[in-house]
Amino acid sequence: MRSIHPEAKFLLVGWIDDNPDAIKKSELDSWVENGTLEFLGKLSDVRPAIAQSSVYVLPSYREGTPRTVLEAMAMGRAVITTDAPGCRETVVDGDNGFLVPVQNAPALADAMISMIESPLRVVAMGKRSREIAEEKYDVHKVNAVMLKEMGIS
Repeated sequence: MRSIHPEAKFLLVGWIDDNPDAIKKSELDSWVENGTLEFLGKLSDVRPAIAQSSVYVLPSYREGTPRTVLEAMAMGRAVITTDAPGCRETVVDGDNGFLVPVQNAPALADAMISMIESPLRVVAMGKRSREIAEEKYDVHKVNAVMLKEMGIS
């Protein structure tokens, strides 16, 4: 990715997982040292990191509905995530972002390159993300539906 688009900036938010299959701290440190990405660590408020980004990427293997994707959508960001349950409910492939197969690094890289090479599309997808967030995930609308389904309203 860096060799094709050295101008691209990548931010990584999160923590080092103890899972043996997770990225090792030494590997992460080498990426930071060679300028591949900037590691922001675990953040209590992800909004500043999302605000610095034009595209939000969550290459999840498994997930419920990911809150961070909803936050990125609410902030008008295009999204790349996997076709995992939960994630796939947030992105309309080709509309507000891209869905890629789980554990498919080449497809993830292709989607990221496509975003880098299509800045106008990124803006349009970000606008759609915001619209979808307002239509589908507005807390007042979600609560009203839940209360109605429970027979409370």
